[in-house]
Amino acid sequence: MELTIFNEVPQAFLQIFTFTNIMWIFLGTTVGIVFGAAPGLTATTAVALFTPVTFYMPLEISFSFLLGIYCGGFYAGSIPAILIKTPGAPGNAATVMDGYPMARQGRAGDALGYSVISSWLGGTLSAFALLIFAPIIGAIALKFGAPEYFAVGVLGLVCVAGVSGGSLLKGIAGALIGMLLGTIGMDPIGGFPRFTFNSIYMMGGIALIPALVGLFAVTEVLAKVEILHLDSGQLISKVTSTVPDLREYWTNKWILIKGTIIGIIIGAIPGTGPTIASWLSYNEAKRTSEHPEKFGTGISEGIMASESANNAVTGGALIPLITLGVPGDTVTAVLLSALMIQGLTPGPMLIRERFDLVAMLLWMLLIANVFMLAIGLLGSKFFPYVLKVRWPIMLPLVMVLCVTGGYDVNSSLFDVKMLIALGFIGFVMMKFGFPVPPVVLGLILGPIIEPNLRRALTGATPMVFLTRPISLIIIILTILSVTYMTRKMKPVGTKTKN
Repeated sequence: MELTIFNEVPQAFLQIFTFTNIMWIFLGTTVGIVFGAAPGLTATTAVALFTPVTFYMPLEISFSFLLGIYCGGFYAGSIPAILIKTPGAPGNAATVMDGYPMARQGRAGDALGYSVISSWLGGTLSAFALLIFAPIIGAIALKFGAPEYFAVGVLGLVCVAGVSGGSLLKGIAGALIGMLLGTIGMDPIGGFPRFTFNSIYMMGGIALIPALVGLFAVTEVLAKVEILHLDSGQLISKVTSTVPDLREYWTNKWILIKGTIIGIIIGAIPGTGPTIASWLSYNEAKRTSEHPEKFGTGISEGIMASESANNAVTGGALIPLITLGVPGDTVTAVLLSALMIQGLTPGPMLIRERFDLVAMLLWMLLIANVFMLAIGLLGSKFFPYVLKVRWPIMLPLVMVLCVTGGYDVNSSLFDVKMLIALGFIGFVMMKFGFPVPPVVLGLILGPIIEPNLRRALTGATPMVFLTRPISLIIIILTILSVTYMTRKMKPVGTKTKN
C-alpha cells in the first residue's frame, strides 16, 4: 500500500491540477462560503442543492465542485457567528462565545482572521489524515461480509439518531421513518414490489436526490419563511484589519493541534459531526487554559479551538464514507449519493480498486482549503454585505433551484412532487422537535441494513453476528454508543430540579 500511495498521489495531483478542476473548486468554495454565511443555509443545504447540477459531470469536476462547497460552507458558518451573533450552522455555535465579543470590541477583522486561518489549518491536516487512515481501515474492511455490513449500518444509524436532537427517542424515530421510506420499491432480494400503491413511479423507490433536496433545502426554506418577521442580532458592519498577529498561532499551537485531532477523531465516528467536535475542543481549551475566566470575553484561543476542530471534521468524516460506505455526518450523507450517481459504491473494494480516488480527494481538499483561506482573508470587508441580502429575495431563488434540481435527475414531475412533499414532512417534523438528518441517514442506510441482515441470517442463526470478531466489535461499539448517549440525554418529559 505504501508503494501505491507514492505512485497515486503525484498522479492524482496532475489529474486534478487542471484549469477546469481548479475553477470548479474555486466556484464550489465561493458558493459554500455564500451559503454558509447565510444563517440557516448550511453546507448540507448547499451540497444537497447543487448535487443534481453535477449529475452529468465527470467524477473529477463533480467532486471538485462539491468538496469546495463542503469546505467553504463549514468555515463560513463562523462569519454570521462573529458578525451578528448567529451561527450559520450548529458546528459554529461555539465560535459565538468569543467571536462576537471580539467583534464588539472593534476587532471583527481579527476575529474573522483567526477563524479562517484556524479553519484552514484544521481542514488541511484532516486531508492528510484521510490519506493515511483510509487505506488502513479499508484493509480491515476487506474482511467484511453481510454480518459486518449490517453491524456497521446499525452503528452509523444509532450514532446519527443519538446526536441529531435533544431527544434520543425522537432521533431514533426519525431514523426509523427514513428506513421505512427506504423500503418503498422493489424488494432487494425477493424482487416483488412493496408499498408502491400500484404506482409505476414508486417501483424504483424514492429517488435519493429529490429526497435530500426536499428534506434539507425545502425544509430550511419553509422554516425561514416562518421567521421572516424576526430580526437577527446587531450586525457588525465595520471590518478593518483582516490578518491577525500570526505569532499568536505559535503561542497557541497546542490548542490548534488538539482541536484538529479532536475534529478528525469525532469526524471519523459516524454520526457525530462538527457540533460535538467544536464544543469538545472549546471546552478542552478552556479546561487546560491558564486563564479560563477569559473565555467568553473575546479571546483568540476560543475561536481557534472551535474553528480548527470544526473544519478538521471535513477530512475525518470522509474516512468512514470512503472505507465503509457509512457517512460521517449529514454532508457526507449527501456526498454518498453523489458517489453513487457516478456509479461508485463506497466501501473496502473502492479503496482497493480506486485508491486514486482517495488521492484525488486529498488534493481537492487541500486546494479548496487554500481558496477558503484566500477568500476568507481578502473578502472579510465584504462579508457584511452578504448578510444584508434580504430573505424575501434569497428564499424564492433557493426554492427555484430546489425544484429545478429535483426535476433534472429523472426529468420527472413526480420527483418534484415528492421533493415538495418531503419538504413539508421535514418541516412538520422540525416543528414537533423531530430531527431531520436521521431520516436521511435512515433512507440511505436502510437499504444497506435490510438486505445484509437477510443475507446474514440465510441458513444461520442470530449468533452469527456474535461469532464473527469484527461484527462483535462493531456491535459492542454500538452498545457503548447507545449507553453513552442515553446517559448524556435527559429522558423526554423530565424536569430539571434546581
